[in-house]
Amino acid sequence: MEEKVIILNFGFFLQFRKMLTMEPTKGVVLNTTKAEHDKGKLMTWRKKLFRIIENITVEPIVGAYIMPSVLSNLATQNLNLEKACRVNMNYDQEICDALTRRETANYTLEEETIQKMVAHMVAWKTVIQSVFPCLLILFWGSWSDRHHRRKPCILIPIVGEFLATVGLMLCVFFENTPMEAAGLSEAIFPALTGGWFVMLMGVFSYIADITTEEERTLRIGILNVCFSVGVPIGTALSGVLLKKIGFYGVFSISATLYMISLVYGFLILPEPRAKCKPSDEKEKEKEKKKSLLADFFDKNHVLETFQVAFKKGANKRRKRVILLMVVVMVVIGPIYGEMNVMYLFTRYRFNWSEVEYSIFNTFAVVTSLIGVLFCVGILSHKLKLDDALVGVISSTSKILSGFVYAFATVSWHMYVGAVVEIFNGTSFIAMRSMATKLVSKDELGKVNSLFGVAEALMPVVYAPMYSTLYALTLKVFPGAFFVLGGAITILAVIIFLWMYNFQRHQLRQCADSIQQTDKTVSAISGNSNENNNTIEAIAFVSEVKGGLNGAVHSVFQDGVERGLANKAFEPDIMNSNKIELNTYL
Repeated sequence: MEEKVIILNFGFFLQFRKMLTMEPTKGVVLNTTKAEHDKGKLMTWRKKLFRIIENITVEPIVGAYIMPSVLSNLATQNLNLEKACRVNMNYDQEICDALTRRETANYTLEEETIQKMVAHMVAWKTVIQSVFPCLLILFWGSWSDRHHRRKPCILIPIVGEFLATVGLMLCVFFENTPMEAAGLSEAIFPALTGGWFVMLMGVFSYIADITTEEERTLRIGILNVCFSVGVPIGTALSGVLLKKIGFYGVFSISATLYMISLVYGFLILPEPRAKCKPSDEKEKEKEKKKSLLADFFDKNHVLETFQVAFKKGANKRRKRVILLMVVVMVVIGPIYGEMNVMYLFTRYRFNWSEVEYSIFNTFAVVTSLIGVLFCVGILSHKLKLDDALVGVISSTSKILSGFVYAFATVSWHMYVGAVVEIFNGTSFIAMRSMATKLVSKDELGKVNSLFGVAEALMPVVYAPMYSTLYALTLKVFPGAFFVLGGAITILAVIIFLWMYNFQRHQLRQCADSIQQTDKTVSAISGNSNENNNTIEAIAFVSEVKGGLNGAVHSVFQDGVERGLANKAFEPDIMNSNKIELNTYL
C-alpha cells in the first residue's frame, strides 16, 4: 500500500531501532503500556536468571575453546624448548634438566641458543597458521551467508584444535622427534580447518544474526568476557598442572574440553533462523547442481566478498570499513606478536618459571576482565558511550602499558603494567561492534570474513617481526618489542577519534534536519484538527533523533510529504503503522 511507504521503508527501519531504548516523550503512544512497564520492573531474579539462561548460545563453546588453548599453550612452549635442547642441539641431560628447573646461572649461552632457535621456529609456524586460514576464511564467509549456516564455521576449527592436541601427545610419546615435528603438529591441523580466525568469524556472525544493533555491543562484550574468563582459568592451571601431571595430563585435559565443546555445538546449539528471499531460493537451485567442493571454492563468491565490503554506501561506508580494517591490523597485530615472545622475555629478563609466568598471566587477564566489565557494563551499556570513544580509551591503555613493560627491571613492574593495560581488551569489542553495524545481516559473513583475513595476516607480519626484533635486541634491550607495539597502536587512537568526530557531525546534521522538518509539518498542519495525527507521528519519530542520520532523514521527510498528500496519517492507518514498526524493531 502506498500509504505505508514512509513507515515500512526498510532502510528507514534500520536507523530507528534506538527508539525502544529511549525515554518516551509526552503525548507519544508507545508499544508497551504503563502496566506492562511496571510488570517488567517487578520481574523476579528467578525470571531474570531464566531469561539469561535462555539467551545463552555460543558462549559455552567460546569458553570451552579458549580454556584448553591457553591451558596447553605453556605446555607447548615448554615442549618446544625441551625438543630444541634434547633433540635439535643434543645437549647433555644435565644441562637440559637445569634449564627446565630455571637454574640458568651456568648455562646462559645454552639458554640464549635455545630461545633463538624456538623464536625462529615460531616465525615459520605462524606463517602456516595464518596463510591457510587467510585463504579459507574468504570462502567460509561467502558460503556461510549463502546457506545461512554459522555452526560449521564454529565447530570445524575445534576439530582442528583437537587433532593438533593429539599430534602433540604423539610428539611427547616419540621422544626423538625434533622441535619442528611438534611445530608442524601444532600448526597444520588448525590451519587446514580455519583456526581461530574462521571460528571467530562464525561466532560474531552468529551473534549479529540473533541480536539487534542496540544489544549487539553488550552481547559482544559478554562474549569477550567468556574469552576473558577462560584465559585466567587456563593460565592459572597451566603452570601447576604441567608440574603435577606433565605433558600427557595437560594435553589430555585440553582434548577432553574440545570434545565437550563439539558435543555441545552439535547437539544443543541452534542454527540461527534466516528469512529466505525469492532470490535466495533461485540461488539454492543453482547451487544444488554443483558439487559441495565446487560450491565452496567458487572464486566468484570471493570476488563478491570484496565487492560487498568495499562497495560505496551512505555516510562514507567504504571509508569506514577500510579504516576499521586498519584498526584490526594495528590492534590485533601487536597481541599476536607479543604472544610469541612474552614467555621468552620473562624467562630471560626475570628468570621466571612457568608457574611464575602463569601467575602473572592470570593477574593480567583478571585485571583485563575487570576493565572489560567496566567498559561494557558502565561506559557502553549504562552511559551509552560511543564505541569509538571506548576504542580510544582502550588503545591509550595499551600504549601506556607498553612503555611500562618495556622498561620493567623487576618483577613487580610487570604487574604495574598489567594494571595500566586494564582497558586494552575493549578495543576488540569496539571495532567488532562497529563493523557489524555498518552492513546488513545478509552481508555479515562476507564482511566478518574480510576482517578475519586482515586478522589472519597479522601473525604472518607481526610474529616474524617481533621474533626477529627480540632475537636482535636480546642482549641490548629485550623489551624493545613493547615499544614497537605502543607506537603502532597510536594509529588506532587517531582512527577511533576520526570515527567519533564523524559520528558527532552526522548527529548534528540530523538534529538540524529534524527541527526543519518539524517546522515544515507545523506550517502545513496549521490549526487543522485533521492534521493532529501528522504532528503526533512526527513526535513519535522525533524521539529517536539521536539515532537518525541525514540520509535516512531525507527519506523520512520525503515520506511525510507523500503521506500528507495521500492522507496516510489517518488515525487507524497511523496506529496500525506504529504497531508494525514496533513489532519489526
